[in-house]
Amino acid sequence: MGRWEPNARLRLAEAALQLFGERGYEQTTVAEIAKRAGLTERTFFRHYTDKREVLFDGSAVMEALLAEAVAGAPEPVEPIDAVRAGLDALSTVFDGRHEQSRRRQAVIVANTELRERELIKLASLSAALADALRHRGVPASTADLAAEAGMAVLKIGYERWVAADEERPLRQLLRETLAELRTVTAGAGPGPDALQER
Repeated sequence: MGRWEPNARLRLAEAALQLFGERGYEQTTVAEIAKRAGLTERTFFRHYTDKREVLFDGSAVMEALLAEAVAGAPEPVEPIDAVRAGLDALSTVFDGRHEQSRRRQAVIVANTELRERELIKLASLSAALADALRHRGVPASTADLAAEAGMAVLKIGYERWVAADEERPLRQLLRETLAELRTVTAGAGPGPDALQER
């Protein structure tokens, strides 16, 4: 029977972030992460499939939170307001993790492979959000559009939140970004028919 290793997952994640920041993502090995955490490589692989997944841990939890919050939004509510409920719930994942999120973002921005993986994560979140909206009876195309808008709000709000001089809570920034989106779309001007006539 294996030895119990308290907080192994968190220790590995913190060690990985430290090393990625010090040496770079590509130059850091799983063995080094395990050693920094005071654990074995075998313990690392009990928690993560590879070093990349340390940075993307919790995606399934985020998808579930989004879906649950959208499902629980009061009736009647516009699709974009259900999206806001999902984003509010999602922001709780990041409570108390501002500095860790900043360091994670710096690692991702510096590596093409990780930026691509981040886009895949956003696509999965968008699909989960659209599916939750469809379960509420929102038409498929409207659900897809609202979900993509929600992911744009998440991406921009999150990037603002991890900026070096930003101290406001993520939830507040997501709400402000969503309000900006509403302003942009409210002033969208003539519809597609009017554009075709030009």
